[in-house]
Amino acid sequence: MLGEIKGLNEECGIFGVWGHPDAAQMTYYGLHSLQHRGQEGAGIVVTDGEELKHSKGLGLVTEVFQQDELDRLKGHGAVGHCRYSTAGGGGYENVQPLLFRSQRGGLALAHNGNLVNANALKHQLEAQGSIFQTTSDTEVLAHLIRRGGHLELADQVKNALTMLKGAYAFIIMTENKMLVALDPNGLRPLAIGRFEDAYVIASETCAFDVVGAEYERDVQPGELLIIDDTGIEVQRFASAQRSICSMEYIYFSRPDSNIDGINVHSARKRLGKELAMEAPVEADVVTGVPDSSISAAIGYAERAELPYELGLIKNRYVGRTFIQPSQELRERGVKMKLSPVRGIVNGKRVIMVDDSIVRGTTSRRIVNMLREAGATEVHVRISSPPIQNPCFYGIDTSTRSELIAATHTIEEIRKEIGADTLSFLSPEGLVKALDRPFSGEKRGQCLACFTGEYPTEIYADTLHPHEKI
Repeated sequence: MLGEIKGLNEECGIFGVWGHPDAAQMTYYGLHSLQHRGQEGAGIVVTDGEELKHSKGLGLVTEVFQQDELDRLKGHGAVGHCRYSTAGGGGYENVQPLLFRSQRGGLALAHNGNLVNANALKHQLEAQGSIFQTTSDTEVLAHLIRRGGHLELADQVKNALTMLKGAYAFIIMTENKMLVALDPNGLRPLAIGRFEDAYVIASETCAFDVVGAEYERDVQPGELLIIDDTGIEVQRFASAQRSICSMEYIYFSRPDSNIDGINVHSARKRLGKELAMEAPVEADVVTGVPDSSISAAIGYAERAELPYELGLIKNRYVGRTFIQPSQELRERGVKMKLSPVRGIVNGKRVIMVDDSIVRGTTSRRIVNMLREAGATEVHVRISSPPIQNPCFYGIDTSTRSELIAATHTIEEIRKEIGADTLSFLSPEGLVKALDRPFSGEKRGQCLACFTGEYPTEIYADTLHPHEKI
């Protein structure tokens, strides 16, 4: 993926295990498979039934955890997290899972998503005496849960969840049980699987393949799962209205993951085919920007009956320096990350398929690289609609000023990136490609970054100054 260059990053990945003697080791491998969802920090909390043990750090999963550290984390239950900071910023204190201890026992929290009413809830809780230890919106849930007083934990959690607005997939763990919750819109993916007698929870199903677990089903919007040594209980805390983030299919998730019964690679191929029907152009070869755009490029090439070639090669050994969010490093990072294949593009009319344009800087540099490698024409095709609106649900595009499509017409963007032609997939084409194949059943998608129609209320104190919704 080029998210670290483009500035389009998802917040994190979560993974949980209950009922396996090597829960920490399984969680390590699960987080490794979810590393694409966050590279700034990672953590694991385990329980042995009596005590919660915690380990976390800044960096990649392989940098944070060594074997001796995993050996220390003995227990049959574990929850893990890999983080890309959006709400609350970076810093060691914000690396999850967050662990809280009280006279009633320990509580570990891992969260994927972003709460749009976190600031309002923090002000309310602080006025009632709460003291926050982090700047993460995740900590709000812990305070809300503990205010449940004498209630059973499941009821405390349900009451707390009903006060949250926004995107959240939570794994909550105490010494003797694990609770799993997905927001009523199901904005983020979350699935449950089995490994022998153990339950496994993951942001993406690709993690199940890595640890040898068998996928059972997706966690449904508004569901609360309660897992302990006696099994699993399913409760509901809110009515559901599915609005899963379209960018999970377009960009964020690994192509070998399945979301809501749909394989991500297959979905991206259909996006490419729709794009080829909507925006045909005479050309000699189709290429995709590695990695997330390759599936869409293959689909485009198949529908256009043109050869798909590896016109761009990704350097997989560039250090994490280029995950920094500064514009200068993004621009320098493009040439470090990608190289054109001169023998493929020289003298050719090239269709370059990419999944999105955020700022336009990356697209301009890739177009220039293809021209320098001898491409006679470069036609850019984007397998999503123009991103014109900020996201408040865990993607780091929180102002329109960051988005070139919010301030430029398509023709102006074309000139800015130096392409011969430029076309985006329409919102209608996107919805068509992401509907359930063959069944005709419509699926709820969040298209807010394209259309400005948000599935939840957006609170004024979550907006940047001068930003309006």
